[in-house]
Amino acid sequence: MITNYSLHRITDQEYSPFSESDYSKFKFGDDAIAKTFADALFEGFISEHADLILQHEEIVILPSPYLAIPTASNRLSFYFKTRMNQFLFENEKMALKESKIYRNQTYVTDYGALDYTERVKLISNDTYYIDKNIVEGKLCIFMDDIKITGSHEFIIKKILDEYKVQGHFVFVYFAELLNKDIHPNIENHYNYFHVKTVEHIIGLINQKTFDYNTRIVKYILRLEVPDLILLLQSIPQSRIDTLFHLAVSNNYHTITEYKENLKSIHKKNSRLWLSIYKKDNVKHLTLPSL
Repeated sequence: MITNYSLHRITDQEYSPFSESDYSKFKFGDDAIAKTFADALFEGFISEHADLILQHEEIVILPSPYLAIPTASNRLSFYFKTRMNQFLFENEKMALKESKIYRNQTYVTDYGALDYTERVKLISNDTYYIDKNIVEGKLCIFMDDIKITGSHEFIIKKILDEYKVQGHFVFVYFAELLNKDIHPNIENHYNYFHVKTVEHIIGLINQKTFDYNTRIVKYILRLEVPDLILLLQSIPQSRIDTLFHLAVSNNYHTITEYKENLKSIHKKNSRLWLSIYKKDNVKHLTLPSL
């Protein structure tokens, strides 16, 4: 059985039912906004589906698929789970179990600019794994921040079918595009509404409420070298360390488009010198030879 829920419905390209600026910050790691979004999502969901939740003894929550670096929706899922567990406690029910769909991503293309067919073709090349023993016969809540074309939902359903998993599957979204006359690249409008320059990225990373996710790590690994050096000089060493180890954990050092920037991050991580200076309002840099 399939149940779908979305808090916000996008029907007009000129009007957003949520803050576009907050959504963009959330997609690039603002954890405080992730919590705010999750609280609103929980309140909306439980107002419609409290009975469904209370009918089940075992419930599993699964954020959107990832390998080692969580997606932004993983933080949404974390805070949603916190609110749901409080609700279950108050109703003397067992807490949510948590599982994940493992994903080995194979592409660097900006997903938000693609249409449905292009998205399905792209993500179908990835490999996925789900632990059938955990989800079989359960009420499973699949969390994601936004549904634009439904391609990710299609892939998840395909995985469940391939693994022959039986159960009640609930797909929960912060927002959903309902007007199919709107091009799917509206997703990039939301993603980059706040993030226009490397300075915006630096501002986010230096917030106390920042938490790395897949999107911002990939964004940094595709920066032009002057912007990368500016970023590395503008954020704490501890956050550079975390950036490097997360990138390696996701095997980004094996992807051609990411290799050079990751080498520079490793040099900074190893405390080798990097310098940047300005001349005639143009950024110049000096890097140690490899």
